[in-house]
Amino acid sequence: MKDETFTELLASANEALDHAQGKRNLRTTTLPLPPQPLNGRAVKRVRAALHASQAVFARYLNVSTKLVQAWEANRRRPDGPALVLLHIAARQPQVIESVRQDAASDRSRHPRRRRERPQAVAG
Repeated sequence: MKDETFTELLASANEALDHAQGKRNLRTTTLPLPPQPLNGRAVKRVRAALHASQAVFARYLNVSTKLVQAWEANRRRPDGPALVLLHIAARQPQVIESVRQDAASDRSRHPRRRRERPQAVAG
């Protein structure tokens, strides 16, 4: 073993010993707990509180309507960012409402342009 590696290993062992003896405090980080899983009834309750159809609710969460249907039928469970958004919507529905209002105001500022159909040229 190289002298440099042995020196680093010995220093680490001494730091661990100091910590075990209460002579040294190590920096620690406490991670938040993951969100609790939601069943179909809970998902439907959140959607009902927002007075949204499955399609509209799916759009709020940026998921498919079929996925919302699967959640509500307990065929699948929400996970990842969708689960976090569902918990936020359950506790603070006004957050989801503000997203809807922002989207509506964006549409009014930037209306879709109507596509013109190409016209047949008589020849």
